[in-house]
Amino acid sequence: MTNVRTQPETVQKTIYSILFIISFSHFINDLLQAVIPSVYPLFKEKFDLSFAQIGMITFTYQLTASILQPFVGMYTDKKSKPYSLIVGMGFTLLGLFFVSIASSFTYLLIAVSLIGIGSSIFHPESSRVAHLASGGKRGLAQSIFQLGGNAGSAVGPLLAAIIVVPYGQFYIIWFCLIALIGIFVLYKIAIWYSAHLELKRQNKEMPYEIFTHQLSKKRVVFSLIILLVLIFSKYFYLASITSYYTFFLIDKFNVSIQESQIYLFAFLGAVAAGTLLGGALGDKFGRKYVIWISILGVAPFTLLLPYVSLFWVGILSVIIGLIISSAFSAILVYATELLPGKVGLVAGLFFGFAFGMGGLGSAILGKLADLTSIAYVFKVCAFLPLIGVITGFLPNIESEKR
Repeated sequence: MTNVRTQPETVQKTIYSILFIISFSHFINDLLQAVIPSVYPLFKEKFDLSFAQIGMITFTYQLTASILQPFVGMYTDKKSKPYSLIVGMGFTLLGLFFVSIASSFTYLLIAVSLIGIGSSIFHPESSRVAHLASGGKRGLAQSIFQLGGNAGSAVGPLLAAIIVVPYGQFYIIWFCLIALIGIFVLYKIAIWYSAHLELKRQNKEMPYEIFTHQLSKKRVVFSLIILLVLIFSKYFYLASITSYYTFFLIDKFNVSIQESQIYLFAFLGAVAAGTLLGGALGDKFGRKYVIWISILGVAPFTLLLPYVSLFWVGILSVIIGLIISSAFSAILVYATELLPGKVGLVAGLFFGFAFGMGGLGSAILGKLADLTSIAYVFKVCAFLPLIGVITGFLPNIESEKR
């Protein structure tokens, strides 16, 4: 058994102003990313795409985001780069511009890969900002940060339904203005972040907060693998919703594209609300229990969803969003406690793996939909939350402050 200690971290109060600003930047980042899958029906019609090609668009974006994030996180663990946040948003802006003028499927793939690069730069450093401003309330801080991202994911499809769907692909260019707002906000964050780092360098005698656990290296690795498997089950299922929920509703209930976006907005809004609850409950009752309830507990509802009427699909999707979304903040903070002092690496690894699983899931499920049907995809994915039973193998971690 080993006693693991973190790099020293300055004891401070929770800085809610910074948490809400970085959450707002996450809102902008994920809103811009959510625009792309929300207009898939438009792309499918304009470029005559198969479901497999739709899945490939998501896979390309998620692949560029997932591969780079752990490396960005490892690098910034050693040398923080506050202004890299602005660079990340710049890539997203560039990608959106090219999406708005893309004239072929190939150009679409190139454009979304730029958005993926922007995401890979944004998430590790922004997660570190949330960690630094947490004042020890790491679950709550991560939830506030995640709330912004999930709210952005919910609002993105709604804005796309209003701005893009009625008028066409080129109107995606208006979202570049939102990216410019994001760059301004992140500039303000970078100033605070730089000042915080300078303060730590100048005042090395400040009191410290140290977290310990008594797990062996082998047990830590085993626990991380379990967490990654849980991320797989969560994001593979979410891929079926974010990429194909609108197609499912259009195919089964003959709703319009704009009506389907409203249902998607309701689901993603529930995801945003559930995220905030998950972190706070994890701080109070233990992250392991929140993870268990969030993933395994959603299974009855996912199993029912493919077989009910449109009204109940809407109700169940909101329940599913509320429950399943509470897991990620708890998983991320749990992982930082397993690997103390490695916030960038953990954020990069888990955000990257989540995006990778979402992209891989979208590609595989798109191919499956071409071979069978969208309805069959939802029936198969309904069983994924049952994987949550392995949460029982996670150790109970209690961090001690000294």
